[in-house]
Amino acid sequence: MAFSSSSSSAQLILSLFLVVSLFQVTLASSRLFQVSLATRKLSELVQDQSQLLKYHNGPLLNGKIAINLIWYGNFKPAQKAIVSDFITSLSSSSPAQSNKPSVATWWKTTEKYYHLTSKKKSSLSLALGKQISDEKYSLGKSLTNKQIVKLASLGDQKNAINVVLTSADVAVDGFCMNRCGTHGAASGSSHIRGKNYKFAYIWVGNSETQCPGLCAWPFHQPLYGPQSPPLVAPNNDVGLDGMVINLASLLAGTATNPFGNGYFQGPAEAPLEAASACPGVYAKGAYPGYAGDLLVDATTGASYNANGANGRKYLVPALFDPSTSTCSTLV
Repeated sequence: MAFSSSSSSAQLILSLFLVVSLFQVTLASSRLFQVSLATRKLSELVQDQSQLLKYHNGPLLNGKIAINLIWYGNFKPAQKAIVSDFITSLSSSSPAQSNKPSVATWWKTTEKYYHLTSKKKSSLSLALGKQISDEKYSLGKSLTNKQIVKLASLGDQKNAINVVLTSADVAVDGFCMNRCGTHGAASGSSHIRGKNYKFAYIWVGNSETQCPGLCAWPFHQPLYGPQSPPLVAPNNDVGLDGMVINLASLLAGTATNPFGNGYFQGPAEAPLEAASACPGVYAKGAYPGYAGDLLVDATTGASYNANGANGRKYLVPALFDPSTSTCSTLV
């Protein structure tokens, strides 16, 4: 049985419609887009989640976990580097940037959930694992949820999170209609001590040509909700920088709710998780249609809130901080 970051079953989708109370005048035209849990709401309602995400007594990922990347379709080497550098950034900070907001610092918020589950010290250490490329579209250019799981199964399944990334010319069930990506759990291909086991997986699509206004905001003009000029993408690639935002959200959801019974709020079929509990928030001062008071690169004009490996800059979503019951931002 597979659990989606947003659900329980092959793919459980977040079907939660949020009302933009600050913009009631435009309610009819600003109805929020229905998205999978852990994927972002594109009309970007800023919510105040005053309650701690409830722990449902399920296991969390623990120890050293490899993040394997399965590239499906046409990706340029420069595009792959954007994502692989982001994964590397989760666990490493440049000494020169130690006093700057970093991806590694952002990720530390997820550690607070681990400290709540047990008196025993537990932690999660992520590292870039193997990369697998399927440039010949072995399953075609229109994929079902089952095919996504099949692709995810190509990566090592023990002590791993397998991330399927589909290129801009690949259609996936529900993509651009109710989700930008999803995370879940699937049965492993072998047995450990005679028992079935599950491995965690994530899928994220490149929305550059199919729905950038839905899945690559704020780097593209939004399709719904308050309109504001798009921001300049930090890696000069709207599709890939949008994928990083969604991947970051889903990684946080996978770490804190890997099998559908970890930390979440609301119904299991449409839960709010560590990142999806703070939709539309990227920096202080965020409100519907405005991502917040982000940092701006003086040379490129790109907006970002986190420094990464190899001089990269990224935009990562706010995470719900269980110690303060607030949405935590880096800037």
